[in-house]
Amino acid sequence: MILRPIRVFVVDDSSVVRGMLIRALETDVTISVVGTAMHGEAALRGLRATPADVVLLDVEMPVMDGLAALPLILRDYPGTRVVMVSALTQEGAQTTMQALALGAAGCIAKPNAGSVQESVRQVADELIPLVKALGSGLSSSADDSKGSAPERLRASAPSVPAPARPARPLAVPPELIVIGTSTGGPNALAQFFKALPRDIETPILIVQHMPPLFTPMLAKHIERDAERPAAEGRDGELIERGHVYVAPGDFHMEVKRSNGQYGIRIQKEAPEHYCRPSVNPLFRTAAHHAGNRLLAIMLTGMGDDGIEGTRDIVGRGGRVVAQDEASSVVWGMPGAIVRAGLADQVLPLSEIPGVVAGHCRQGVGVR
Repeated sequence: MILRPIRVFVVDDSSVVRGMLIRALETDVTISVVGTAMHGEAALRGLRATPADVVLLDVEMPVMDGLAALPLILRDYPGTRVVMVSALTQEGAQTTMQALALGAAGCIAKPNAGSVQESVRQVADELIPLVKALGSGLSSSADDSKGSAPERLRASAPSVPAPARPARPLAVPPELIVIGTSTGGPNALAQFFKALPRDIETPILIVQHMPPLFTPMLAKHIERDAERPAAEGRDGELIERGHVYVAPGDFHMEVKRSNGQYGIRIQKEAPEHYCRPSVNPLFRTAAHHAGNRLLAIMLTGMGDDGIEGTRDIVGRGGRVVAQDEASSVVWGMPGAIVRAGLADQVLPLSEIPGVVAGHCRQGVGVR
């Protein structure tokens, strides 16, 4: 099967931003910009004539903005992944979170560097890996009508064996639950919390790869979906039962323990796996303090951030649940721990809340 470049359609009302996005994308030969548009209505017309694997969609545009165009693109072109391009403002973050809830696969921030050259480099560093992760397996010269994009993506991916370690029950109910996620995470978290029984009061700490301003909005959405208090973690605060804590954008979040009480430490040490927040500091410190009273969940995400922290969890007797490939937007982070034999269970997203409830209620999560 001959592979073709990943086809990208760029939608932004600013010619300057369109130009920077195109220049950034064209630095990779496996990506081809097949069309551009100044607003959502023009994008819908353009996509009829020029199919695309990935659409970069500006949030704020005249005629038809990104929030209005997104559901129409997803409806008319179900095999296309949409990435929102947002200004780093509170309004932009709020609209982007709404778009992610509607089905956008990911988001990036518009560049804020001084020079055009630096802006292009900044965009390329973030955007190219995301486009390649979302478009992987879709760039085939075969007829696009042969199966939906998710079906073809799964069919083209190498098969992964079942986890090497047999599923083991927790000896005791968990005192903490930690979650790591990236691309596709906001939607996965929404589904998880909507299905998690309300009587589960084990504290939950989350690392979602997102920039500042976006993570407070994520916490608000989780609070609504979970019907329990949720907020960005604050340095020095105590961890309370029934609460959800989200790592702030551009900061690592860690677990500490003093006088038998779990607490939160926020720090700004070097990124890990090019990420801050990174899953590793949370998983590593939670493993150190909670040991075999820790339950970790790795949801959809690009890359392999969190694999070292997951090894610490396994080494100290904690348990690990990974989202399966079929239900993940990008099976990078969960796939990495499955391939390493670190997952106790590999489950569809829809089954994870019930397994978590089983662990918390009885200390036995294997069904």
